[in-house]
Amino acid sequence: MSWAMQCQSCLPWGSWMQLRRSLPGSSGTRSVYLCAASVPGAAGGTFLRKILHVSSISLPRASVRYQGRSQERSVQPRSSGHGLSQLRNVASSDAIKKHQKSLSAWFSHQPNEERQFGPSFSLDAVHVDPVIRESSLEEILKPSPELTIQNQLQQPCSQVISLQNLFDVDACGRQVKNVVLYGTVGTGKSTLIKKMVVDWCHGLLPRFELVIPFSCEDLSHSHAPISLRRLITKKYQHLRDVVPMLGTSSLKVLFILNGLERLNLDFRLAGTELCCDPNEPVPPSAIVVNLLRKYLLPEASIIVTTRPSAVRRIPGKYVGRYAEICGFSDTNLQKMYFQMRLSQPGCSGEKSVSSSSGEQENLVEMLSRNLERHNQIAAACFLPSYCWLVCTTLHFLYFTRTVPPSQTLTGIYTSFLRLNFSGEVLDSTDPTNISMMKYVAKMVGKLAYEGVMSRKTCFSEDDLQQCFEVEMKTESELNLLEVFRSDVFRFFLTPCVQPGKEHTFVFTIPAMQEYLAALYVVLGEKKTLTQRVGKELSEVIGRVSEDVAVVVSIISKVLPLRFLPVLFNLLKIFPRYFSRLSSKDRDAIAHTMAEELFKEEDYYNDDVLDQINSSILGVEGPMRHPDESRDDEVFELFPIFMGGILSRRNRAILEQLGCSIKNLAAFEIAKAMKKTVIRNSRKGLPPSELMDYLFFLHEFQNERFTAEAIRSLRTVNLSSVRMTPLKCSVLASVMGTTCHEVEELNLTSCNLDTSSLRILFPILLRCKALHLQLNSLGSDACKEVRDLLLHDKCVVSKLRLANNPVGEQGAQYLAEALAGNRSLTHLSLLHTALGDRGAEVIAQHLAENQHLQELNLGYNSLTDTAALRVVEVAKKHATLDEVHLYFNDISEDGKRALHSLRMDRDGVRALVFLTAGTDVSDYWSNILNVVQRNLPFWDRERVRQHLTLILQDLESSRRQTSNPWRKAKFLRVESEVKKMLGKLQHGTL
Repeated sequence: MSWAMQCQSCLPWGSWMQLRRSLPGSSGTRSVYLCAASVPGAAGGTFLRKILHVSSISLPRASVRYQGRSQERSVQPRSSGHGLSQLRNVASSDAIKKHQKSLSAWFSHQPNEERQFGPSFSLDAVHVDPVIRESSLEEILKPSPELTIQNQLQQPCSQVISLQNLFDVDACGRQVKNVVLYGTVGTGKSTLIKKMVVDWCHGLLPRFELVIPFSCEDLSHSHAPISLRRLITKKYQHLRDVVPMLGTSSLKVLFILNGLERLNLDFRLAGTELCCDPNEPVPPSAIVVNLLRKYLLPEASIIVTTRPSAVRRIPGKYVGRYAEICGFSDTNLQKMYFQMRLSQPGCSGEKSVSSSSGEQENLVEMLSRNLERHNQIAAACFLPSYCWLVCTTLHFLYFTRTVPPSQTLTGIYTSFLRLNFSGEVLDSTDPTNISMMKYVAKMVGKLAYEGVMSRKTCFSEDDLQQCFEVEMKTESELNLLEVFRSDVFRFFLTPCVQPGKEHTFVFTIPAMQEYLAALYVVLGEKKTLTQRVGKELSEVIGRVSEDVAVVVSIISKVLPLRFLPVLFNLLKIFPRYFSRLSSKDRDAIAHTMAEELFKEEDYYNDDVLDQINSSILGVEGPMRHPDESRDDEVFELFPIFMGGILSRRNRAILEQLGCSIKNLAAFEIAKAMKKTVIRNSRKGLPPSELMDYLFFLHEFQNERFTAEAIRSLRTVNLSSVRMTPLKCSVLASVMGTTCHEVEELNLTSCNLDTSSLRILFPILLRCKALHLQLNSLGSDACKEVRDLLLHDKCVVSKLRLANNPVGEQGAQYLAEALAGNRSLTHLSLLHTALGDRGAEVIAQHLAENQHLQELNLGYNSLTDTAALRVVEVAKKHATLDEVHLYFNDISEDGKRALHSLRMDRDGVRALVFLTAGTDVSDYWSNILNVVQRNLPFWDRERVRQHLTLILQDLESSRRQTSNPWRKAKFLRVESEVKKMLGKLQHGTL
């Protein structure tokens, strides 16, 4: 178990290394929801319990709730009969049912980000409970010693407690009424509470007859006095018939107070007076204090969720049990979450269940293997929030068939931060009221940016101190830093699991470092001291300028001080001058973006999408030795995130998080980028870098800018880039911003399939030269190619389909395309398994074509009959003058017949062998070049046999000629063939 997989807890003030907390063992009581919820009071995680879960869900909800009430009734004393009789009246029963229905609809609602997984991903369908550990106030307050990984493995596991047992009696036998459930950002507090409410609505929490949840963020916005009963009916109108019974009956009520850190509570009598009357109007904070004091509704149970820094706001004497949410500290929980999430039928979004289920199972298997390697991703997935991010990213990488504007990688990370930090203030007691995300962008973003610039991902304690503490000058700043350390630090930084670097920190997800660095730059936080002082002074002068103008105008009319207006006008020059300097800052941002996007040392890395895929699923193969030096870190996502953050949608989300990027700033940065980014893109990029550039344009989401950038790309070379459906969609989306013709599109060896061609269809229509060789395109793909060539807007003139399993059926589709196409002039079907029947089909339809000039049928196992049939049709063709037939099974008689062809007489050339009678063929170098380029993909033994026959033919023809010039030419070609044969035998070719 790694450092990063330990429990997150309240972090004491001290050295950064004291952030490491001990983790209890992962075994013990926990509950896993497979369909709707677990059985109340169930313990353990066996398969028997899973069956019980399913069987319990099949019961009607009404009967389950009735069973819960009957159990409670059996243990109630006689004196409570009046209260229960009130509860049984029709009005109260209907009110609670309506309340359950309303709560279920509200708490089952998923945010927009969840909808990309399909409707099946509801809270009832997919949920795994995080580990909950019983704690104490003393444990929270005392400093935690630095432990080793070995010590963590020996920690006791007896403190693990399930959600259903939080209100059981404590160790002293006292009934627990108040529970404080705390955890750092991302551990799943809110989700756990939502699941708890939904369970109660479905009758799976019979301990309580009424559950009333409150959001402390909502309560914090109201300071007007209000009674408890009025507060309840204000939030839940259905309970107006039940509220009068509160405090007068034995109704078992649970109050849920979610996010207590948003309330400033004062438990002193001088600060909050005692109140036991639920009808008395008091401030909402006073209601919460008196509920926790047990002075108001003492029989009610209360569960409070909060961040670690706010735990101490509630005096320990009012808390019956402290419980810490430890996230997925067990990798088995992580695996179960991924298994359930990625195996859902709606995950792939495809109609074909069989084709998608295999890919889903493969993803889960690769992810599980990577987790078992104790990789850094296992440390990241300690937080359930990051498990969600991993699944969302994999869904984006593997199951995206189209890319609407909302589907960007930057959008996923921005939405991920919104899910965790929306509306969050770092410290509600601080007068600055700074948003948590703004503080993170400023502090953690600086660390991330310095890491990107120095190309490092591991940070020592000194790095953290220098970045976070060196500029702390006031008590308020130190208090904010302490809250950040205890509540947020572990969300972004985690101990490194790499051997030898256990005492350093890395970003929880590598891409998060690049995102925060990009946010730091785009927000303009990267400023010198002069720039900071100048900005503050400019804002001050700008704010007071209007007032000063009025005062000066009045004084100048009374007193003869003519120099005052002049002096004031001089002061007004400063803000204007500073605004010009600010525009220079935006030029610098654009320059940084272009410089990082086109770094030559990163030219031959994998494209960024493959890098993200490898970081999640790992790299198959032998693992690197710990002592082996690592390659230089790559930060190619950094400029892409910079562009993505500037998109309108992401800026709107960041505005909600307190990180404002003005429209004018985004416009000026985009304007400055045209001078640098577009100019650098014209230099000719390697395929992987060109894919990154296209992905950058997609993330930027600026259609006008993208159109201008794409018009400068006349040749698009993406050969050897693994074109997943997502990359095909990105290419189609970006290229679709213009309608210009593309001179050449090279998609050689790109793992294309039929669905890829469908996605790229509008782009392929506009390509004059189209390279599709080495893509395993079969007959189904040839059907798409046929539709492409028969389209009235098709401009394809050169099509290369070499080294694809076209076969006879594919040849039929291509023959139909030849018959009706009007643009194709060059067609290469080299090594496409046509056979004689495939060649015959093409020959039959070739007569209907009037534009083809060159046809390559080499290496297709053609015999004399098929080869001569093609040549006979070619003789009569109006434009076809060159047919390639080398490396086919043509006999000596067939060879002589083909040699007898003359261009001036027959109108066609047949390229069959390297010899032409007693002379060397004019095309011998072309043939050998084709062989050399395709040798890695051909059957080497068969090629060796063909080269041997070619060598024998050369030697025979050389002996037949007496011309010394021709003999020299033969010897030269023979030496090239012998050299190729030698390399082939030694395996060096």
